[in-house]
Amino acid sequence: MPIDKDVLTTGEVAKICNVAPRTVSKWFDTGQIKGYRIPGSKDRRIPVSELVRFMREHGIPMDGLNTGQTRVLIVDDQREVVETLQKVLNEQTNYEVETSISAFNAGMTCERFRPHVLLLDIHLGDQDARAFADAIRANGGLSATRIIAMSGKLTDGQAQGLRSAGFDGFLKKPFQIRQVVEAIERATAIAA
Repeated sequence: MPIDKDVLTTGEVAKICNVAPRTVSKWFDTGQIKGYRIPGSKDRRIPVSELVRFMREHGIPMDGLNTGQTRVLIVDDQREVVETLQKVLNEQTNYEVETSISAFNAGMTCERFRPHVLLLDIHLGDQDARAFADAIRANGGLSATRIIAMSGKLTDGQAQGLRSAGFDGFLKKPFQIRQVVEAIERATAIAA
C-alpha cells in the first residue's frame, strides 16, 4: 500500500499509524482527524494531507507513510524456517519482512519495527511463546499487531484452542507459501 493516492480509507490509515481501525474511526467521529463519508455509505475517507497534519500534531512516527507496506515479523528458533520464509515472502509479496530467532530479540524488533503481523512459532525452545504473545498484546503501541501461531506439533483440536487464547490465526507446519500469505491477508483484512 504505497502512498500514491490523495485519499485513504480508515483501514489504510490504521496500518500507517499502527493502530486498530476502530481507533481511526473514533478520531474521525470526534473530529480529531478530518475527512468525509462516502455518500450513501458509512465508509470514511481521509485526505493524505490531513493525515500528515494529524500525525505531526500528535507525534505519531511518520515512517508508516514512507512504507505503507504490510510489515511482517517472523519469529522461529529454526533458522532455516526463518530464512526460507523471509526469502519467499520477499520474492513473492510486497511485504516488508524482518525476522528473529528468539523471543527476546523479537521483543526489541517489535518495538522498533512495529509489525502489522507477527508469525510466531509457539514452540520457541525453552521460551514461553504464549507469554510473549500476551506481552505484545498488552503493549499499547503494539495492540493492533495480529499474531499468527505456527506449529508442527499441535493437534487440530489444540490448534483451534489457540483462537480462544487470543491468536489471530494458525499455520500448521509444514505449510505452503500460499497458506502463509492467505493467513496474513485474513489477519490484516480491514473493512474501510
